[in-house]
Amino acid sequence: MATWNVNSVKQRMPRLLGWLDERQPDVVCLQETKLADDAFTTLLGGELASRGYETALYGEVQWNGVAILSKVGIEDVVTGVAGAPGFPNPEARAVAATCGGIRIHGLYVPNGREPDSDHYQYKLAWLKALTQVVADGPADQIVCGDMNIAPTDADVFDPAAFAGSTHVTPAERQALADLMAAKGLRDVVRERWPDEQVFSYWDYRAGMFHQNLGMRIDLTLATENVASRVKAAWIDRQARKGTGPSDHAPVIVDLDTAPDGDIGPMIPPPSAPRAKKRPTTLPQNR
Repeated sequence: MATWNVNSVKQRMPRLLGWLDERQPDVVCLQETKLADDAFTTLLGGELASRGYETALYGEVQWNGVAILSKVGIEDVVTGVAGAPGFPNPEARAVAATCGGIRIHGLYVPNGREPDSDHYQYKLAWLKALTQVVADGPADQIVCGDMNIAPTDADVFDPAAFAGSTHVTPAERQALADLMAAKGLRDVVRERWPDEQVFSYWDYRAGMFHQNLGMRIDLTLATENVASRVKAAWIDRQARKGTGPSDHAPVIVDLDTAPDGDIGPMIPPPSAPRAKKRPTTLPQNR
């Protein structure tokens, strides 16, 4: 299975279809589709059906939007998060379905914008509601997507560069920890690569990707029953390269068998990593 913030499925359509043909995932969770459900179906319905995918969609015009694509069935689809607030109205940020016997939650967690802002409080309240949904769910679950939280300082290129920013604050990290504790979720990529630098997102600006100045905010969290089946967990960095990419790379997790082998953490690895002691600031702070 895979999770990928495509940052507009319309803009990414040729790359997405080529990637599906290359990687052949059984289940894919997409974020930031930025299309209403009928527009998504018109654009991609035939292409996906011809590849054997059923879909569960929760989209809106221009912003947000999530989808699950599955070759192993889609049952009991639920859109949104029960009890979660809107901003001010409900946003298309979550879709859940049972695929191949696993309850899968595809998520685009609110960004938070600035610490202590109204949007930041919305993010924390939204995560609290999600935690209850996951806690009440079955033993076999995967919670994945663009979580907009870097779990630890090891998941950003330079903790000092993020001081005073969202994604790394104690309250956000505690909300993520509470979510994981609610059902014993395991961060399967970090477990596979405990001491490696692993990123899934690189800002478009200032050559951040080419310098490997990234963050790991796209996560795949699994309950014990599912995590024990993981044979490979890695970042498909190839999908972030080339012309017209998303600013996120897919996160791929193989259960039971690993067609590409136990590879990772980022494929291909960065060719020009940042010099260790070079001071760096975020593009928006320059």
